[in-house]
Amino acid sequence: MKKSMLITGGSTGIGAATARLAAQAGYAVAINYRKSKEAAEAIVASIQEQGGEAIAIQADVASPEQVQGMFQLVDQQFGTLDVLVNNAALLEPQATFDALGYERLQRIFAVNVLGAFVCAQEACARMSVDKGGKGGAIINISSIAATLGAPFEYIDYAATKGAMDTMTIGLAKEVAAAGIRVNGIRPGIIHTDIHAKGGEPNRIERVKDSVPMKRGGTAEEVAEAIIWLASDKASYVTGSILDVSGGR
Repeated sequence: MKKSMLITGGSTGIGAATARLAAQAGYAVAINYRKSKEAAEAIVASIQEQGGEAIAIQADVASPEQVQGMFQLVDQQFGTLDVLVNNAALLEPQATFDALGYERLQRIFAVNVLGAFVCAQEACARMSVDKGGKGGAIINISSIAATLGAPFEYIDYAATKGAMDTMTIGLAKEVAAAGIRVNGIRPGIIHTDIHAKGGEPNRIERVKDSVPMKRGGTAEEVAEAIIWLASDKASYVTGSILDVSGGR
């Protein structure tokens, strides 16, 4: 029986690259999306054309009810869940700290922090050997911004990723004996559409000289790290956060 993987925010960028690589590695893949239905369905079609198994699931991770429904669909389609990739994240346009309105803060924390917590809770309920599961892996997608603070741009986004790092460390210790490994990935500046969403499509060109490797990374380079952490090759790794940031 194939192992299964649920990727939140899986229709574009790092999530999409992970979905494709996971399918190549033999996973049955559930691709979650909030708005990008066509993109998610295109990835599913591509995976199926190559003989893989994939489904697309619409759900807003900021809604506990929709998250529960998403996991129930995974149960129905795959029977079990082996890997959760907590990738869904919201980034608002660049702004200084004094311009971060309360509604903006509520939105970004609801998706990036509360959504990740609820998804991890649902995953643990299914994976825990104490509850009849067979163990599993959770990979939380953070950001190198959590260590840099993102001043003058995205302090709110950076703060949500710092919260995710703390959750990764604490949860890993709490569920290790239940057969669940929890790790994190901190991508650096990666060639995805997140920079356009922040209002600066060419941001990588502006900041790449601050990266020791002098370039932006690719979504595929991050996906390779995710697949490794999900695999048995990382069977003794938990509570770790891996920087995929070109040394930044």
